[in-house]
Amino acid sequence: MFVSLPSRRKPPVRWATPTLLVLLSAAFCWALTLGNAAQSHLLTQWGALTGGMVAPEVWLASLQRGTVLRLFTALFLHADWAHLLGNLVFLLIFGLPAERAMGPWRFLLLFLVGGAVANVAAVLSIGTPDRVIIGASGAISAVIGAYLALFPTAKLGVVLPLGLFLEFVKAPASLLIGIWALLQVVFAYTGPAFGTVAWSAHIAGFLFGVVFALFVRAAIARRMRKRQGY
Repeated sequence: MFVSLPSRRKPPVRWATPTLLVLLSAAFCWALTLGNAAQSHLLTQWGALTGGMVAPEVWLASLQRGTVLRLFTALFLHADWAHLLGNLVFLLIFGLPAERAMGPWRFLLLFLVGGAVANVAAVLSIGTPDRVIIGASGAISAVIGAYLALFPTAKLGVVLPLGLFLEFVKAPASLLIGIWALLQVVFAYTGPAFGTVAWSAHIAGFLFGVVFALFVRAAIARRMRKRQGY
């Protein structure tokens, strides 16, 4: 007879997502304490700039000067409260389950590298030079892509306004995320696009997240088995 013994090991603390939430919020609040001129200078110095980043020698020079770090620092800069809060909500919804599955360090790698890849896509696709790319939207898109790859059959709660009442329903995450991804592609080609929203960054980040999750899926499975004690 085989008897299942529950594991005494406590579930690991999910600290990566809360840390990112705090850092994103703190960076925005700190920027608010600066004057308008200082804020503009901050965005110009630490945001990702479009134009002129096509030739390999330009990228090599950027690596040597360290300005390639803009691809990462731009993730922690936001234009306004709506920009920030939208990213924080999506990070909270999709980040916690993704971190629980892959662990905090892989999740941080997903967020940072996925965000940088998304910014590269925006830098290369936007033809207008010296546009500043800021915000964690590309990194959040990578988290959403990883969530879809890790939990393809999951369901998400949706609140639907029905007249004077609100109805809470559950819908397949694959359907909701699929609609969201389709809208990113449509807006990239038909929307106001590159003047205000870097839709190409969303698409690139999402695709990176899917590939990243599939690539580390075996390691995640080993981690889950080890955590369960077998």
